[in-house]
Amino acid sequence: MTALGFSCTGVRSDPYAASPTLVFRLRITAPPDTPVHALMLRCQLRIEPGRRSYGEPEGGRLADLFGERERWANTLHPIQFATVPLMVPGFTGETETDLPVPCSYDLEVASARYFRALDGGEVPLLLLFSGTAFAGPGGFRVTPVPWDKEASVRMPVRVWREAVDQHFPGCGWLRLPDGLMDELLAYRSRRALPSWEATVRELLTAAPAEEGVR
Repeated sequence: MTALGFSCTGVRSDPYAASPTLVFRLRITAPPDTPVHALMLRCQLRIEPGRRSYGEPEGGRLADLFGERERWANTLHPIQFATVPLMVPGFTGETETDLPVPCSYDLEVASARYFRALDGGEVPLLLLFSGTAFAGPGGFRVTPVPWDKEASVRMPVRVWREAVDQHFPGCGWLRLPDGLMDELLAYRSRRALPSWEATVRELLTAAPAEEGVR
């Protein structure tokens, strides 16, 4: 069904989700004489980092993703954010629907590192759609949603921060191998440290002294 059109009219955080979640508001259009009985969509979201500018502090924090700034003309490639399914109920002409997108706060994930590195402004996102349309008058035909269907949106960075802060206020996450985690647990236990924050702070405080001994 080639006449389908997609646009994104906004994005917000979901305060009631069980984990950090963004909600994209989609507008979908179809010919008024062709009722759509249902859409089964696969929605891929990509970050397009080359479509915004970056301050010096942001550039420093993004070096692990894109390298030094002088290389960015060749390294600012799109970053995969998420791929989510969506079932759209029947409509005629036009409809609006919500697309919930879970957010990872694992800093081993490129999209999370990118979002966290930004001081503010907007994130350029591209939404790509594929799937199956069930449409047609007097019954229905099953047709694929063409692969060239897409929509752009600029998401305020504050919306991502709202989604994450609702669940992890003022916190970050690091994923560590089991062996290293066991060593840290043993260290914390030996030192009788009250929290992981205290454990990491003690290690960071001790690091310069140890380097000076060498």
